[in-house]
Amino acid sequence: MMGDSSSGSTSWSSQRDTQDDRMIALMLSEEYTNLDGAVARRLSNLAPVPHVPRINSYIPNLNDATLDHQRLLQRLNVYGLCELKVSGDGNCQFRALSDQLYRSSEYHKQVRGEVVKQLKDNRTMYESYVPMKYKRYYKKMAKLGEWGDHITLQSAADRFAAKICLLTSFRDTCFIEIMPRDQAPKRELWLSFWSEVHYNSLYDNRAVPVQQKPKRKHWLF
Repeated sequence: MMGDSSSGSTSWSSQRDTQDDRMIALMLSEEYTNLDGAVARRLSNLAPVPHVPRINSYIPNLNDATLDHQRLLQRLNVYGLCELKVSGDGNCQFRALSDQLYRSSEYHKQVRGEVVKQLKDNRTMYESYVPMKYKRYYKKMAKLGEWGDHITLQSAADRFAAKICLLTSFRDTCFIEIMPRDQAPKRELWLSFWSEVHYNSLYDNRAVPVQQKPKRKHWLF
């Protein structure tokens, strides 16, 4: 009986914590939904390339990566944009999305969890893009430090009803637009993409916010 009581208490505590996580994320999301659109105005003349979800398959060598980074920096300068840099710890895509959603990169675990839930609950939407056992793929993506790819970006667009816009370092593809499927976008998220290496959060260089400390309780994350 003592074991059953302890187990029930732990389960209830876990459910409460999850509900608190989601409530805090919802409040922050609503607080930052109304953006000024400065980045969108800067890139309004660019024609986006259609997005094709895919896994990470090619990591550039040092020379190619250096040239790609120079190209990205030049594009940022041309369009008057600035990166708010996030940690390169394997979670950068989710950190950049977290910053755009909640003005803090520290909610990356919450974002990753929502993206993986979208993948898990909507297998038919993404399975054809995954060249491995699908369950293995989304379980791999659930691990902290696992690099996000273009499938997780599509999942994020669908989960958060967001148009995700990438300013990239690709030689022939400057701007990629990822639209949510089956619904109109309710927000825009802007990321820079140093191709296959790193994501950062993107802003107009006159309006880069100061990253806030996450508004969280001691048990979160």
